Amino acid sequence: MKLSPVWQLKSFAQLTTDELYDALKLRVDVFVVEQCCYYPELDDLDRHKDTLHLFCYQQQKLTAYLRILAKGQSYPDHLAIGRVVIAEKGRGNGMGHSLMEKSIDICQQYFPQQPIKISAQAHLEGFYNKHHFSRVSEVYLEDDIPHIAMVRATNEQ
Repeated sequence: MKLSPVWQLKSFAQLTTDELYDALKLRVDVFVVEQCCYYPELDDLDRHKDTLHLFCYQQQKLTAYLRILAKGQSYPDHLAIGRVVIAEKGRGNGMGHSLMEKSIDICQQYFPQQPIKISAQAHLEGFYNKHHFSRVSEVYLEDDIPHIAMVRATNEQ
């Protein structure tokens, strides 16, 4: 029997030290080690008072994580969803779609009627299209990985 993920949403101050460690470790394991992308992982946005951390544990392992940034933190006129990551063992079973659906629901609840912008790895354009994000830029390099800017014009869908 497949268990439904239990999502947790917390501010930085609400995260336990273990949750913070697990989130940072998952992000480094995937973005820095697996994708060989060397970038400043600790950017002070995690602990901003308006940042929301969405994550899920399965079998005591952090499986999925992202952060939601209020308008003005990353983009002047948009919310931002970033650091979207699924643990290797959680991939291929719809966890990424569940994570995005839950994050959009949270954006609707906490930041109604505000557009969402993401900086997506270019090869994931189709994935984000399924969640009503549209490409709004040409391909650009972010930390030596091809990315595109994408916007979900309204979070009311």
